Amino acid sequence: MKTLSVILIVFVALEHIYFLILEVFLWTTPRGIKTFGLKNKAFAQDTKVLAANQGLYNGFLALGLLFAVFKNNFSFISFFLGCIIVAGIYGAYSTKNIKLFYVQAIPALLALLSTFII
Repeated sequence: MKTLSVILIVFVALEHIYFLILEVFLWTTPRGIKTFGLKNKAFAQDTKVLAANQGLYNGFLALGLLFAVFKNNFSFISFFLGCIIVAGIYGAYSTKNIKLFYVQAIPALLALLSTFII
């Protein structure tokens, strides 16, 4: 696998580790509330269990990508990047927040394309 592809894939994995941290540990903090545009601290408190569950899934995506890179397994890389692309598209559509598309789907799409092109 080419260096650029590895860098892009690892970047996507690191993004999802950051999402895990935000959703599991920082959801009710000012940073978490601001990042996710939550109504207020009470709403954040009421939804923290859901956010933590969501954060775990982001962690699993990150670990899957890192494992796939370590094993140099194109099928696993394609699967996990594909999942992230779909999640980014759906997240942007369902929340009407295009930023999700740019932050989540575009980096994964670039990483996936780099594995085909390079």
